Order: sequence, then structure tokens, then C-alpha cells
Amino acid sequence: MANETAARWARLRLLARIGRHPSAILLLAQLLALLAYPFSEGTPGGAAWFGAFGAVVLLLAMRMVHRTAGHARFVIALVLAVPAVASNLLATAGGVAWLAPWSAVLEALFYFHAAACLVAYMLADRRATSDELFAAGATFTLLAWAFAHVFSACQALQPGCFGSTPAGLATRSWTELLFFSFVLLSSTGIGDVVPLTPHARALASLEIFVGVMYLALVVSRLIGLTVLSRTER
Repeated sequence: MANETAARWARLRLLARIGRHPSAILLLAQLLALLAYPFSEGTPGGAAWFGAFGAVVLLLAMRMVHRTAGHARFVIALVLAVPAVASNLLATAGGVAWLAPWSAVLEALFYFHAAACLVAYMLADRRATSDELFAAGATFTLLAWAFAHVFSACQALQPGCFGSTPAGLATRSWTELLFFSFVLLSSTGIGDVVPLTPHARALASLEIFVGVMYLALVVSRLIGLTVLSRTER
């Protein structure tokens, strides 16, 4: 009996510890989705699975916004998330193809809003906690997801705006656009997807700028606060 009680308390403490790090949960879900998407893309039922996993990530992001940003920003996130999920389900499961670009725009706006809430959360404190360090990673992935949805909407409205090296199909898959987004945001320059039209190049340039500014401002500040907190001990 004593061992069972101790194990139960240990599980409760673990759940409480996990609950104090919503950014870590969101980051883990996004990384798992990043690894899982290639297995479902192009398969029967893959679009439905993709939409369901995306809805889970949206819910986790909303929980994170409610936990870190307060009620007003949570309401904005809710207003963006509900039509985004509904239009995504109609576009993928319901076959309403014309909704696809607008669903992508709504999801992009939601992820941008969630990323802005996390940035405000990280900059509000004078100490770099472990959850804020997880938030730095989660914000990066949120921005990558947001721009990938922007590229998806651009491609739906302007077919052929993204090419590949070597030349391949005219339409880039979601995995390719997400990879392209991570490449631009991190400025690694290893991508094989190429923006071909002025609109696509403008969006790609904007993401490069956002990535450089994010790394320069947010990450450097968190590193500075971490070093400062250690020197003050």
C-alpha cells in the first residue's frame, strides 16, 4: 500500500511538473508532427490525419496562450482557431477545395498570434526560467509553421510560385513547404525549394528577416538573462 501511494504521488508530481511547462508540451507536439507528417502525406486518409494532428497542435497552442498571455489574447486565439479548424476540415475531409487557401491564412494568423504571445511572455520577465527557454524553441517552430501556411496559401492562389532544384512537380507538398520555411527562418541556405514569382520571393524575404531578428533579439536576450541569473547566485 505504501509503495502504491508513493507511486501515485510521484505520478501526480510529474503531471504537475509537466503542467508548469506548456511551452515544452507544445514544442514536443510540433517536433513529433514534423517527424510524422512524411509518413501520412500522400496516403489514404493522410489528409484527415494531418488535419486531426494540426487540430491537436492548435489546442496545445491555445492552452499555452491561455497560460502565458491572459484572457484577452486567448479570446483572439479562439476567434482565429475555430474558423481555421472548421475550414481545414471542410477543405480536407469535405472536399471544399476553394477553402484551402483561406484555411491556410487563418492558421497562419493563429500561429503568428501564438508566437507573438510567447515572445511577450519571454520578454516580460527579468529571469530566464526553464519554461521560457522551451518557449524560445516553441516560438521558432510556431513561426516556421505560420510561414509554411503562408506559402501554402500563396501556392494555392498562385500555382507554380515555388519550384525545386532539380525541377520537379509544379506543386510543392506541405512537407516541402515546411522544410523550406525552417530553412529560411534559420538562414541555413540548404533548401531545394525556390520561390519563382515576385510575391513568393517577397514572402521568403520577409521570413528571412523575421528569422534573423528573432535570433538576434529574443534568443540573445534569453541567453543574457540566463548568464545574469547565474552570476548573481
